[in-house]
Formats: sequence, C-alpha cells, structure tokens
Amino acid sequence: QVQVVESGGDSVQAGGSLRLSCVVSGYGGSYYCAAWFRQAPGKEREAVAALYTAGGDAFYADSMKERFTISQDNAKNTLYLQMNNLKPEDTAMYYCAAEFFRCIYSDSDPLRGPGDDFGNWGQGTQVTVSS
Repeated sequence: QVQVVESGGDSVQAGGSLRLSCVVSGYGGSYYCAAWFRQAPGKEREAVAALYTAGGDAFYADSMKERFTISQDNAKNTLYLQMNNLKPEDTAMYYCAAEFFRCIYSDSDPLRGPGDDFGNWGQGTQVTVSS
C-alpha cells in the first residue's frame, strides 16, 4: 500500500524560504511519478512541479520554475520542494502526490491541472506567507 506523508509547512514572512519534504513508501522499489500540488482557499488545486523518480528532467507548471525547485533523494524515498522568495500568493495547502507512471511533460503538453491522474496523496502541509 502506497503512503505519502508531507512535512515542512510553516508560516513565514514574504521573501523567506521553505523546504517541503514528502516521504513516499509502498512502491517496492519501482519508479513512479512524484509531484507537488497546492490549493489556496477558494481556488482549485493546481500543479507546482513533478519528476520521474528514475531520473531525468524536472517539470514545472507555468510561473513556478523561477522560485521553486523539486528534487529527490531516492535513498530516503523522499521528495523535496525548495521554495524561495515566497510571496503572500504562495499561501496554500501543499500536497504531495505519487502515481505509477512515467511523467513526461513538454511545451505542447505541460504540467498543469489538479492532478486527477494521481491516485496517492498526502494529507497536505500548510504554507502561510505574510506580507
């Protein structure tokens, strides 16, 4: 059974940084697509970043690449999201998701949307950015 557990959310001032962590277990050593999403109050969940755990490119939704960096530590089954120069509009619940497919995105098929193709989700970690 796949389990996804996020941590690292906090309240920070604008301009600050945070690193979110996500431990994924239960994939039995298989590679999978791992991603971060976020949902602000009153808004639809949106994609932030994704990567395929076998290695290769990281993928970002529009406007996320400038300040966010997704990375992984396969030895620890852990996914990270480094967030720099945080802004009040980054305030949201951040979710980690995992699914057993090879995620490849491109300019013609970009990472976007609420992540309906992911079946394994964490409980979320809250990020609050004050001005």
